[in-house]
Amino acid sequence: MGGMMVVGIAVGIGALLLIVIVAVISIYNGLVRSRNETRNAWAQIDVQLKRRHDLVPNLVETVKGYAAHESKTLESVIAARNQAAGTVDIGDRIKAETALTGALSRLMVVSEQYPDLKANQNFLALQEELTSTENKIAFARQFYNDSVLGYNNKIETFPSNLVASNFGFKEAPHFQVGEKEKETPQVKF
Repeated sequence: MGGMMVVGIAVGIGALLLIVIVAVISIYNGLVRSRNETRNAWAQIDVQLKRRHDLVPNLVETVKGYAAHESKTLESVIAARNQAAGTVDIGDRIKAETALTGALSRLMVVSEQYPDLKANQNFLALQEELTSTENKIAFARQFYNDSVLGYNNKIETFPSNLVASNFGFKEAPHFQVGEKEKETPQVKF
């Protein structure tokens, strides 16, 4: 009877160990899927940001012909675009893109002061493309932030936080609106 008891305990421990291993594998795979969803969501934002970066020089050139004395505004847009395009780290990229959004908003406010520019077909087409792109960025940013929320929740809640910390899963940054972006641009005629 003593031998049967030892075998029973060994089987019980083996079954418990198997359950723990399966649980760790399941949690790990869930974390990997969630991290990959977050990376994919960022890639979708990146596609739209690239599109915006491609539109900015054309927009600036069009505005330049009508608003040459607004060179400070135009230079800030180009500088913000170059900063955003040259940044790789997601956190730094989010900050740079927020600055570019602010610079583009100021450019649109400046354009309101030039009736000939507002009537220019190239400007109108570029403005429409930029508006469409900004809308796509907003949708992609919302999807990204939803993915980040799910991922960050997984790495912070028990028991997946134990697996996350042991396998190097790190918190992902949210794409947040900066303080300047929250301000309503003033249009003056």
